[in-house]
Amino acid sequence: MTELSGGLVMLLAAVRRHGASDLHLRPDTTPKLRISGTLVPVGDRAYGGSEVDHMVRSSMPPAVLAGFEADNEADYAVTVDGVGRFRVNAFRTRADTGAVLRLVSDHPLTLAELGMPEVVSRLALVPRGLVLVTGPTGSGKTTTLAGIVDLVNEQRAVHVLTLEDPIEVLHHDKRATVTQRELGSDTRDWGSALRSAMRQDPDVMLIGELRDVDTVRSAISAAETGHAVFTTMHTMDARETVLRLVDFFPPHEQQRVRMTLSSVLQGIVCQRLVPRADGTGRVCVSEIAVADARLADAVADPDKTSTIPDIVASGDYSGMRTFDQHLVELVHDGVVDLRAATAAASNPHDFSVMVRRAGRPGERAAEHGRAST
Repeated sequence: MTELSGGLVMLLAAVRRHGASDLHLRPDTTPKLRISGTLVPVGDRAYGGSEVDHMVRSSMPPAVLAGFEADNEADYAVTVDGVGRFRVNAFRTRADTGAVLRLVSDHPLTLAELGMPEVVSRLALVPRGLVLVTGPTGSGKTTTLAGIVDLVNEQRAVHVLTLEDPIEVLHHDKRATVTQRELGSDTRDWGSALRSAMRQDPDVMLIGELRDVDTVRSAISAAETGHAVFTTMHTMDARETVLRLVDFFPPHEQQRVRMTLSSVLQGIVCQRLVPRADGTGRVCVSEIAVADARLADAVADPDKTSTIPDIVASGDYSGMRTFDQHLVELVHDGVVDLRAATAAASNPHDFSVMVRRAGRPGERAAEHGRAST
């Protein structure tokens, strides 16, 4: 790799200094940082197209640069000493170069540090089956998966195989043996990696994303043959996740897929990031579905899939909760402002009713404060 340009190093240092998640580079535009979900200009000048092109190319290993020249886009990761590790997506825009660089953790955060409930730790340690972490782009799915792998690494003497595009969070062997493979540098394509995965004796597999029918088929097959499989999708809730998985397949296969999925699915963690009431960043709000007889039945029977939200809402004894139920808790603990929560709710009207039934926003936080004095 060529030496990183000084201008890029300066901008990436600003990402860390300002607590931003992403750096956006566009030609003839002032660079912007994403801070608490909002894009904010950094510096006081625009960078020309040639400057942006030089900065982005300086971060590319030779093989990535060759791919970028051929395909006009590239995904890779770069580490800046003293600053951190960044996931990069480089692309062409109006014949010029642009990029988004996302700061990823220097080390995996634990599930407790991420504020995940105990049920997610239980899902992380399942000996076999399929666990999905879903949500929109930028909702922290990769960070949650890294926390899951870290917990497995600490507690199970197993072989963890990850297939990533690119590798973001680096894992070092603890109790487990962790093999991380990156698309492009370690394997030619997803198909090749997934075909060879079963010959690499994995106990636990992490597949960066389910993006087509072949990756979905491979993930379900691995779970069906006794592996613990963790992966991501860009879906908003448990019901949509099941429907999207089934819809990857042609109609004549869908009922068989439903039956298999109902037997291997262990859980779905759907997450979104919502601004904190105190303005100090964002909090992860999650919907959690855990496999039980009712959920398996709803997955297997297309006429019952619409009942998944009700199953999740009434499954607190198994650790389940809907996105809106978690939002209500956060509002009443004073963590999230009511207006921001209503805007983020899956069903704003029903959410407002839930908040009124639970009491005035902030009551729990106030009661906690009185109890502590």
